Amino acid sequence: MDIHNAFHNLNWLAIVIAAVSAFLLGFIWYSLLFSKKWALENGFNEESNKNVSMLKIFGLSFLLMLLASFILALFIGKDAGLHHGINIGFHAGLGFGMTFLGVIYLFERRSLALYLINGFYTLLSLTLMGLIIGIMQ
Repeated sequence: MDIHNAFHNLNWLAIVIAAVSAFLLGFIWYSLLFSKKWALENGFNEESNKNVSMLKIFGLSFLLMLLASFILALFIGKDAGLHHGINIGFHAGLGFGMTFLGVIYLFERRSLALYLINGFYTLLSLTLMGLIIGIMQ
């Protein structure tokens, strides 16, 4: 498949909705479910959060989610369907996301707890994004 045709066959609404879904899952995951443990494992406190631009963090995070959603849509392809979308999203999360995080966390000597929080967010986000793109493609 050439990239030009692939680019034009994408459902851009699906890509945006998938990015929003991962962004919202991140809010639930890091604000409601694991906020205290995640902050503790990262060493975040009131002092370290003083001069942080949340607008910049959220804005750039959403742009990165859009990019991830776009790339995932290229992998999923046209007329994918629910099962193919979920399958590609899950395997991207497990095979790329969690493995690369694992390598980085080993060298950075980060905790298993932080790896599991961030790794499973990655896995679930890409699976959800794959589901949405697969259905809508």
